[in-house]
Amino acid sequence: MSAPTVSKHKAVYITYSILDQQGQVVEQSDVPIGYVHGADSGLFEQVEAALEGAKPGDQLEVILPPEHGFGPHDPNLTFTDDIENVPPEYRHVGAEVEFQNEQGEGKMFRVSKIENGKLTVDANHPFAGQTVKFVVTVMAIRDATPEEIANGRPDEGGPPVYH
Repeated sequence: MSAPTVSKHKAVYITYSILDQQGQVVEQSDVPIGYVHGADSGLFEQVEAALEGAKPGDQLEVILPPEHGFGPHDPNLTFTDDIENVPPEYRHVGAEVEFQNEQGEGKMFRVSKIENGKLTVDANHPFAGQTVKFVVTVMAIRDATPEEIANGRPDEGGPPVYH
């Protein structure tokens, strides 16, 4: 039996690293995560396209500029205020707070910087405006069920059928 390949409606399990422009790992998953190929899984289009035809054990590198990855940095989603105007529990980098607009729609902001008595919150993705490199390794491939195809993600109920 030949090795399975990544193709439409296959449940594909991958590990990945995301590297910034300096080559530093900024996010990584050593535990395989699954998606259903060609089923609107939410995986970046260029990453999914690069995986087409790959086999278990294959490793691929995909460069994603902002327009194909995490988007441009939107300065309208960044706000700075005096730190005294911010509750103490949010006075550290990485703290998250949700703000709502007049329509009641919520958006999550992260404290991204504290300098000279000022605190900056940012609702952009941390990698917005950056070109990043995805290093993806195919761990396993199997046929997806109709439910998995509809959801774009494999059920979490069990391990892949074959490697």
